[in-house]
Amino acid sequence: MRVNQTQRAGVHFRVLRDDQCEQIALAAIEVLGRVGARFYEPQAVEILRKAGCEVTDGYIVRFPSALIRQALGTVPGRFTLYTRAGKPAIMVEPNRAYFGPGPTCCYFVDPQTRVRRLFVKHDAALVARVCDALPNIDYVMSLGSVSDVPQDAADVHEFDAMVRETDKPIMTWAFSRKSLVLLHRMCAEVKGSEEAYAREPFMIHYGEPSSPLKHSADAVQKLVFCAERGIPLVYAPCPIAGGTAPTTLAGVLVQDLAETLGGVVLSQLIRPGTPIVVGGVVSILDMRTTILSYGAPELSLLSAAAAEVAASLGLPMFSTAGCTDSKCLDEQAAAEAMMSITFAALSGANFVHDVGYIESAMTGSLEQLVMCDELIGMARHVARGIRVDDETLAVGVIADAVEAGDFLTHEHTARHFREEFYFPRLMDRRRFGEWAASGRETMGDRVRAMLALILKKHRAPALPAGVRKKLDEIVRA
Repeated sequence: MRVNQTQRAGVHFRVLRDDQCEQIALAAIEVLGRVGARFYEPQAVEILRKAGCEVTDGYIVRFPSALIRQALGTVPGRFTLYTRAGKPAIMVEPNRAYFGPGPTCCYFVDPQTRVRRLFVKHDAALVARVCDALPNIDYVMSLGSVSDVPQDAADVHEFDAMVRETDKPIMTWAFSRKSLVLLHRMCAEVKGSEEAYAREPFMIHYGEPSSPLKHSADAVQKLVFCAERGIPLVYAPCPIAGGTAPTTLAGVLVQDLAETLGGVVLSQLIRPGTPIVVGGVVSILDMRTTILSYGAPELSLLSAAAAEVAASLGLPMFSTAGCTDSKCLDEQAAAEAMMSITFAALSGANFVHDVGYIESAMTGSLEQLVMCDELIGMARHVARGIRVDDETLAVGVIADAVEAGDFLTHEHTARHFREEFYFPRLMDRRRFGEWAASGRETMGDRVRAMLALILKKHRAPALPAGVRKKLDEIVRA
């Protein structure tokens, strides 16, 4: 028996063997060398051509394997995001999972009326407030696409609503380089200067290549902007098995990696060491409904496998969980969310997004977000594993309790139960009589009560008046 050692090996599982991860990575590199990727941005094509890529038809780029491996060698495996106030909040490193919502949903479940309607700017502020209050939500996304402002400025309005209502890091998207420039200016205003923001970034940009193997001008221009300034970014596609990617799960993983590696290479050519996160939404086309399924077991399986492949290459991973194809908060929503959250927590993914999505990513739900906060807490408790040392093996305590007749009154119990046990906020563990006497509340009832309490009482520290004025000016412009 080992003595005087503390051991807590976190719980992990494997979907792929090491050799299978290598096969997928090699296949992705082969795809980029033989098939190439389409880059619809002349500046990016020229950067890649000068670095040794073969360019045909002006936009089809084929990558030499040596260039890909060179880029993989400069991507940082660790970087930090800060709170708006400047405290370290997210330390991206292997096997540390951080959870947050997603963007882009067209619809929103109104927290007052529970009616599905179009997403508006005020909803982005509500989402930020709720995320700020939930202990297991680590970063903020909007849960929707703002519909009640000029559409070419909706992304700027969305960020404006969020940054005023949370101190947590924000992952945001931008329609174009022009919008991203404005978001960067807003971050600089919040921090006081561009230099201060560069030291303590609280925003990470989310961009996407398009499946199969296409990089739009807007996506590439935003990537270039981030790389030039060293701004952390996610560059992750959404390949749909059977629709925009191969039906075989291994084939989807190959294409997903090939698509994101194109952005990795470009970012590292522009500025070696640019923090970039790979991965994406990797799921299937439901052949009966033609939807991209967010509750499919394949999403959980593929996401975990993609995280393993990314880790084998030293790349941070952007994953998906906490989402459902259900249209409301019900048993299906809980089951699908719990499966994906557990897989994500155990897979070693870094950023796990889309918590709070219902209706196959068409609708954002604060109820789903609040329920998933509890599920994430449970999954994290499991993922941390079991501490094993002389204190926790408790040989002497067992001997004492045999004489005393119980463990409840032992000092060892008082010393450890708060750390060893998970204490739910929403799960009900009362006896039947207590539950019945209190009104026979369901999980949905408790979720809605907690959501109402957060919206009534929680507010993040307000930005200074001068900063709010500057943000107003940027948004108006």
